[in-house]
Amino acid sequence: MSRVYNWQLGREMSYPYDGKYPERQFAFVFNINRCIACQSCTMACKSTWTFSKGQEHMWWANVETKPYGGYPQFWDVKILDLLNQTNPDGQRWTGSVSDNGKSPYGQFSGQTIFEAGEKTLQPQSARVLGYLPSDEEWNSPNIYEDNPVGKRGIRDKLHETGEQLPVHNTWFFYLARICNHCTYPACLGACPRKAIYKRPEDGIVLLDQSECRGYRKCVEACPYKKTMYRGNTRVSEKCVACYPRVEGTDPESEGQPMETRCMAACIGQIRMQGLVRLNSDGTWAEDRQHPLYYLVHVAKVALPLYPQFGTSPNGYYIPPRWVPREYLRQMFGPGVDRAIERYNNPDRELLAVLQLFRRSNRIIFRYEIKEGPLVYEGTYRGRPVRIYNDTVIAFGKNGKELFRTTVEEPLHVRPAKHQNSI
Repeated sequence: MSRVYNWQLGREMSYPYDGKYPERQFAFVFNINRCIACQSCTMACKSTWTFSKGQEHMWWANVETKPYGGYPQFWDVKILDLLNQTNPDGQRWTGSVSDNGKSPYGQFSGQTIFEAGEKTLQPQSARVLGYLPSDEEWNSPNIYEDNPVGKRGIRDKLHETGEQLPVHNTWFFYLARICNHCTYPACLGACPRKAIYKRPEDGIVLLDQSECRGYRKCVEACPYKKTMYRGNTRVSEKCVACYPRVEGTDPESEGQPMETRCMAACIGQIRMQGLVRLNSDGTWAEDRQHPLYYLVHVAKVALPLYPQFGTSPNGYYIPPRWVPREYLRQMFGPGVDRAIERYNNPDRELLAVLQLFRRSNRIIFRYEIKEGPLVYEGTYRGRPVRIYNDTVIAFGKNGKELFRTTVEEPLHVRPAKHQNSI
């Protein structure tokens, strides 16, 4: 095993290969607070990439209801349990959250799936701790949809009390997922054929099917279960991040980097995708006016999904503000409290940047804010609130303006002549 630096863990860790980092890395932010589980992203991906024979069970993009839902079923519970078995009660974080870009969430003192595999798995070719889901676990992508959790330890009974922030007693939320195109992919590390690789131009993780022999080591190793086996071809397949769109070779893109199908189809405006610059050690290079850099490293409202796995996922989530914090800390790490506090009480810049989500299908490389007038002044939960109708301007790879939008969204009144007017 080599030693690589994982800034999400705040330390070095073991990985089967030396670290190699693209100049720019494909990454994305999902705002869970906005997701309505319409499944537009799911079906956009399905109708584009996995509609053929042998792909019936393949949902590269899916939206699952937490805490009970998952595709495959209980994927996260099972890998968390395996890690706890190899390191009983040792999966802990130390230190504190900070503004240090090399360890913003403190330091993870437990074992990653690579370190646990190194200590417990035999033979040596088994490099990553994981498991193969059963066929039944792949059967129901929408299992437990909209099922809330109620009183702890009591089945089929919800709380009698009304709910209010900051934490609901009866709750669920939607978790949209695609391949995280990790900096240290478990699928890549586990493949004995070296059929999986990260593209040097954007860090997208792809699978060379001519090299794959269907050993399913990638399926076993990926903790997010986003590599899937196709029985009729006997090779594995996975999300390709719609790379022709990202690289600007899709006919619709007109040569400019474009968001993936699942991103562009999102009607809830929960998604933003981008290409972030990396340093030579895999940490994010400072890029203050990049919207993803701002959300992850400046506002710190967007957090990685299960960073303790050690893969350094490039998918980030703004956590739901009504869910018990203990559950969210397990899922998104120690930065949860700070992220929710900031999201609940956004400053002027954060309000503007949040308007960039899904205003265009082009990838944003830089933004600027043009200050506007004060449009609201009041209090919210005992705090003073001022909202300004600022204009936020998005720019593409070529430096040209993509679009501009305002904080105060326009109100359109439907003319009374229409049949369904009130």
